[in-house]
Amino acid sequence: MEINITTPALLFPAISLLLLAYTNRFLTIATLIRSLHKNYKENPQTALLGQIENLRKRVYLIKHMQGVGVASLFFCVLCMFLLFAGQIVLGKYVFGLSILLLMVSLILSLKEIAISVDALELHLSDIESGK
Repeated sequence: MEINITTPALLFPAISLLLLAYTNRFLTIATLIRSLHKNYKENPQTALLGQIENLRKRVYLIKHMQGVGVASLFFCVLCMFLLFAGQIVLGKYVFGLSILLLMVSLILSLKEIAISVDALELHLSDIESGK
């Protein structure tokens, strides 16, 4: 496979945008957790504990999504440096690692989305049971 410095450079903006999306997810969940914490302090309900546990799982996953995504970005930049320095073979391996880490980050993202959908299903079933 032919690889030059523009190959990982194409991946660079995609990873950056993905990290921005992960940060937005984290900020939204952080706001929701603060709101639930306030509601629980004012009116302790066991139903809120399930939501809080769900959010805890999602925050954990987002932390790992971001960590693996940052590692992917790091190795992408390292690959560009290695290619610039003429280390083509090592650069290919580092680029492969970067892509692998990006895939892991995307898998974690998919899992976090599934947990989020499950939480929304709980809300919808709660509304439906109230009729």
